[in-house]
Amino acid sequence: MKVTMTMKENKKLQVMQGVLSGARTVIEASEILGLSERHGYRVLANIRNKGALGVIHGNRDRASARRTPDKIRDRIIELRSGIYKQFNDHQFTDDLVDEEGIKISRETVRKILRRAGISAERVVKRRKYRCRRKPRGKFGEMLQGDGSIHDWLEGRGAELTLTHFVDDATGVEWADFFERETTEGYFWVMHDIIKRHGLPQSLYVDMHSVFRVNREDTKEEQLSGRRPLTTFRRAMEELAIHIIYAESAPAKGRVERRGGLNQDRLVSELRKANACNLEEARVVLKKHLRKNNRRFARKPANPESAFIPLPEGCDLKQILCWKEERTVGCDNTISFQGKVFQIPASSCRISWAKCKVATHLCLDGSLHIFYKRQRIACFKNAGISWDALPTAPLNTTALGLHSPNLTFSLGQ
Repeated sequence: MKVTMTMKENKKLQVMQGVLSGARTVIEASEILGLSERHGYRVLANIRNKGALGVIHGNRDRASARRTPDKIRDRIIELRSGIYKQFNDHQFTDDLVDEEGIKISRETVRKILRRAGISAERVVKRRKYRCRRKPRGKFGEMLQGDGSIHDWLEGRGAELTLTHFVDDATGVEWADFFERETTEGYFWVMHDIIKRHGLPQSLYVDMHSVFRVNREDTKEEQLSGRRPLTTFRRAMEELAIHIIYAESAPAKGRVERRGGLNQDRLVSELRKANACNLEEARVVLKKHLRKNNRRFARKPANPESAFIPLPEGCDLKQILCWKEERTVGCDNTISFQGKVFQIPASSCRISWAKCKVATHLCLDGSLHIFYKRQRIACFKNAGISWDALPTAPLNTTALGLHSPNLTFSLGQ
């Protein structure tokens, strides 16, 4: 009879042979094998009675007393291949108990079916390996942006939205309070960042309607292959700031975690100052940002700044604005959000009637009208609220002809 021994069993036999030859004691052999002295004597007795077979466990090649009987195994395979075909393992196990009176665990059923070559109906997707993304190396290389809607004033005032950006490399934060998450709010925060540091290389944001047009493309858009741009996206393209869309909240986890921190610490600061309105909340926020940036900002891997200085002569006001095209009426007026604006007479042209023009609603509330990149009218206080503007701009095909181009002289 040929018997296969494991390395562990072979070692046990070799050590115990040393005891039989008088080279070591049972106590020494037991210590080498990691056995108790009593079990060492038991193994030695088995070797004396059975020879080399004494080191092999007595239950080897024996069926377990708790093994599912072959009759039940065959019945399970027969049912699964017949009336329960294409049932998933969990439902099949439940029906075995409820309908067939076979009480058995789901794991046992799974093992029986797999060994019989019956595959699972619903294969669980294997999770992909994911690793933590390293922060960008330079200050300004990428900013993560988000809007945090929260009861910041804890019932002392209206619900506010914290619009904020966090630098990916350093953790520096810029933020401001607004009544809602709007294009105007993001424009104001970006205006502050650009004026202080320059143009960042990229923005990492979610798929909010401020950043992306979330509707089905029209037939014309499908044929042309061009998706319409939101006002914010259009402005960032003019400034050559690349926008990256996050497909989940954890993807832009740094700004999300900072939002959670603000909802703890900033709320406490607002409570301490007894802030009850937007203006008071902004005062507390400025102090809070200074403290947080001093406490949580870190040094980037590369000390060089990735911010690009804003070129001289670049009118940021005419970029971070709401742009739409309009057709001038026969009386040299345009209509914008229910208001009529009269274009004054000019020596450049007798009449502007039927002309396509570009209208710019700026952050300071002024309205500017451009024709072939020349401003033909300006209304300092147009009295138009950004809240009344649509989710996405209207057709803007004429903006490329009439809005001023961003061109800069390189000198001699």
